[in-house]
Amino acid sequence: MMRALICGLTAALVLAQTAMAQDRRVAVTFDDLPFQADEATLCDPVRLMAVTQDFVAMLKPLETQATAFVNAGRMCAAERDVVLPQVLNVWLDAGLDLGNHTFSHINIHRTSADAYLADVDAGAPPVRAALEARGMRLRWFRHPYLFTGETKDKHDAIAAGLAQRGYLIAPVTVDNNDWMFADVYRKAEQIGDAALMQRIGAAYVAHMTTVLDFFEPYSAEITGGREPAQVLLLHANSLNQAWYPQIHALYLARGYRFVPLEEALADPIYSHPDAFVAANGVSWLHRWTQTDGRPIRWEPKPPAWIVAANAAPASDLAAIAAGQTAP
Repeated sequence: MMRALICGLTAALVLAQTAMAQDRRVAVTFDDLPFQADEATLCDPVRLMAVTQDFVAMLKPLETQATAFVNAGRMCAAERDVVLPQVLNVWLDAGLDLGNHTFSHINIHRTSADAYLADVDAGAPPVRAALEARGMRLRWFRHPYLFTGETKDKHDAIAAGLAQRGYLIAPVTVDNNDWMFADVYRKAEQIGDAALMQRIGAAYVAHMTTVLDFFEPYSAEITGGREPAQVLLLHANSLNQAWYPQIHALYLARGYRFVPLEEALADPIYSHPDAFVAANGVSWLHRWTQTDGRPIRWEPKPPAWIVAANAAPASDLAAIAAGQTAP
């Protein structure tokens, strides 16, 4: 027992020393504005404004300096012109930045480069207008699903089109599949199971710890031992409204400073060549690793019960969470 205690303390000391030796920085990003929610919420101006205000009120005292990415088409067409600007202003009023995430969260694998760029253009006007009203400009773009093109021709055409439009790409280094946890969390909300919501949230924070244990040393391999500034991909949803403060605290405990996206992307690693072309949306750390001719090592997957619950209806959630196989 004493030996195990000594080993545990030694491991904790090594982790602490590693964190102190690094200049750890992270830019937080939230995708899928106005919100990941059901159609009823997205089509109800009062409910949508309420969830937006609650989410931003949660973020504001944490000083995340986050950037959020907008899918204008997530809103009902009848409400979009009036309500979406109000939603975006809530984010901007809190000192947060905005970017374009396409109009419809389009899947490049199912369309052409021209159609994809047309969807980019369709998503820009409300975001640009909200920014320009404050003397800011629309500059950031985030690829839906992190898909950048499954063929070189399509990849290059999209990259050229985005560059011609003046966009700066918002890459991602840390992706913890929060969308999957969020889907399961919403199912627990639907069935009113508060205890299960608590369990899902705790599993989400624990998984983030596991993901950071992987990505921190993995990122340092690309830079010769120095951890680069990270870009964290999250989503605007009820899971993060309730649990992001614990994610934030986890990063603080590991020695991170929260910085704007622009500051993170000033890190030299973001000028690294990227020759990754595949029908897959992955961390830029994987893209750079493959470009350098080294094999990708994949990050830990979410717990098996979260994966199973994501694929199942809400009615099966309790059984899956209890470790049973849904019928």
